[in-house]
Amino acid sequence: MSANITITHSESDTRGRYVARVEGYDATGELTYSRLSPEKIIADHTGVDDSLRGMGVGVALVEKMVADARDEGFKVVPLCPFVRAQVARHPEWSDVFED
Repeated sequence: MSANITITHSESDTRGRYVARVEGYDATGELTYSRLSPEKIIADHTGVDDSLRGMGVGVALVEKMVADARDEGFKVVPLCPFVRAQVARHPEWSDVFED
């Protein structure tokens, strides 16, 4: 199923959050992170509402974070198990991730 996914991003000094919304659904998905420095974040949680599962929402969230990391020049430590699994599936993202 191809979903129309919109992702927004918000950030404070120490925390950040990507929120995904799918057209026609009230539920959301999110990817949260902690900022270690201007150059490094820790992706610590990804959650997608059950009603959105199978629509690619979680992967879309990680893709947005990867794009932002490349555009803004920061690295990501993938603490979240979902993000870590996506890193293993997408070796082309290795430039963005650190252990």
